[in-house]
Amino acid sequence: MAFQIVEGCVSCWACLPLCPSGAIYEARPHFLVEVAKCTECEGDYADPQCASICPVEGAILNGLRLAANPPGSLTGIPPERVAEAMAEIQAR
Repeated sequence: MAFQIVEGCVSCWACLPLCPSGAIYEARPHFLVEVAKCTECEGDYADPQCASICPVEGAILNGLRLAANPPGSLTGIPPERVAEAMAEIQAR
């Protein structure tokens, strides 16, 4: 299976140079993954490099079509706690 970059991609270029198999390419309106080339970084890295650097949570899906970088993965705040955390921050 291969990773997929969805419309949430902002084309920041962070993932492109990190892909060990060269599967990511520029397309309009966002980057895409060439399925035949994508190895999901198996044999190269423990974690998929595109998902580990992507600044947009949920923009990259794994082979099961689940977010490889789900909501909360960048902030460490679970989605169900975001509103509470924001209220705490604003109260400071």
